[in-house]
Amino acid sequence: MVFFENHGVEEKESFETFTLMNFNFPLHFHRAYELIIVNEGELFVRVDQKEYILKKNDAAFIFTNQMHEFKTIHHSHISVVIFSPELIGHFFMNYKGFIPDSNVIHLKETPNLQGLNSIYRQKSFLYDICGNLVENTKLTPVAYSTKMKVFHKILLYVDNHYSQDCTLKAVAKHLQYDYAYLSKLFVHITNMTFTEYLTQYRISQACYQLKNSQQPIGEIAMNCGYNNLRSFHRNFKKITRFSPRKYRELS
Repeated sequence: MVFFENHGVEEKESFETFTLMNFNFPLHFHRAYELIIVNEGELFVRVDQKEYILKKNDAAFIFTNQMHEFKTIHHSHISVVIFSPELIGHFFMNYKGFIPDSNVIHLKETPNLQGLNSIYRQKSFLYDICGNLVENTKLTPVAYSTKMKVFHKILLYVDNHYSQDCTLKAVAKHLQYDYAYLSKLFVHITNMTFTEYLTQYRISQACYQLKNSQQPIGEIAMNCGYNNLRSFHRNFKKITRFSPRKYRELS
């Protein structure tokens, strides 16, 4: 799901929707805005340091460069909308550099995203969401600390290199930071080691490719940084509780 991290960098109007079943995705960030809408089930969402439990017709509105992750609780059917700031330019200019005190809003009904087939309908839908947010929560200026900026750079490195031999030592060399410092910083922010995060990230990418392509499982493993197919199967089953083949059949 590289589109999550890279989306929005092109600085033009864009709007994409995705439907996901029982999906998890680890911490990431991007320039684009993101809406995570729960159609059925429950979803755990963490945005920066805040944690939310979303239920049917709840939506998380993720602002630009906010770190976030989501995990299914038992079962979930969600819609994800990723759109560039330019699509809601007036809102973006007014609240650039701000974040909401609460990222969650409740929708009156499940939106028909398939019906948003023109830029006018898309903007109408998004500005209605913006109005809902502004009316129900406070937006405050944000200034990311040096530590958080460094952490952003680590996540960005993973996004660009997860399909290769990606190690924290390589990150430390690339960023010109002490390895031990980055290791402690990563655990402090995520409560997991860099290796654990990388594994989750790679398996999440594999899940997306299994659902949305017909590539052979071995090829997907290679795309996600696994030269050893046995290790890929072991980690995949540990995280998803299914074999890659079974996961593809169920999707």
